[in-house]
Amino acid sequence: MARLSSPQLYYVLSGNDFTLDINNPEDPKIVCMGNNPQKIQIYGAVLSLYVNRLVKLVNKKGKMKSSLIFDEFPTIYLNNMDSLIATARSNKVATCLGIQDFSQLRKDYGREQADVIMNIVGNIISGQVTGDTSKQLSERFGKILQDRESLSINSSDTSVSRSKQLESAVPPSKISALSSGEFVGMVADNPDCKIELKTFHSEIINNHDSLRKEEESFKEIPPVRKIDEFMIQRNYLQIKQDVQDIINSEMERLLNDPAYAYLVLKK
Repeated sequence: MARLSSPQLYYVLSGNDFTLDINNPEDPKIVCMGNNPQKIQIYGAVLSLYVNRLVKLVNKKGKMKSSLIFDEFPTIYLNNMDSLIATARSNKVATCLGIQDFSQLRKDYGREQADVIMNIVGNIISGQVTGDTSKQLSERFGKILQDRESLSINSSDTSVSRSKQLESAVPPSKISALSSGEFVGMVADNPDCKIELKTFHSEIINNHDSLRKEEESFKEIPPVRKIDEFMIQRNYLQIKQDVQDIINSEMERLLNDPAYAYLVLKK
């Protein structure tokens, strides 16, 4: 708890710049929160606090379509994540979880919770992974009928036999050998709107022209309010003074009440 006592965190936690109802039709907004790799255990608790509160406000009826994207998801703890994925769909909330490897999710969330999260999601997109994760993904992608051809040559003639065999749509060896920019996946669809490439293997193509246009559009966004060190430090000292005032007023109230005066220990 002592590590949470920093001027920067005091400033963030005491601010009232915006509310967390990001999909409010009258005031939609984008909230971006980032962790510090050197202080994951410290800031992870604060991020989890914000996310838990945000989820309760977002997962309601009558709101705008929204998306919750958690990159490096195991670095924070979100209780009942499986319930969020299951119930948020009906409220037009898309949940996207980014993890390095399934074993990382098991380590931080436990095997039971990790298995539930893995099995409840409908869309999976994966880059290069190895071990149990590639085997599990291959099993999830299922099997398809593939054409097989065998050639037999002897002294008198040559014969060709063709057959169909049920094999993995994406074998573990292919998942383990994906190059940078390649990915495999499976997407969910509706019975009345079938997706032809339900299971796919694709490659990202960098489009420099579109990236350049996106960078130019970002330049049109007005600059955010700048925060200097003086403002942060002033806010920090003000909160400490407010806490001290609360303590002093509470002690004075106890001392003036004979029924509670014994609770104050004098040295």
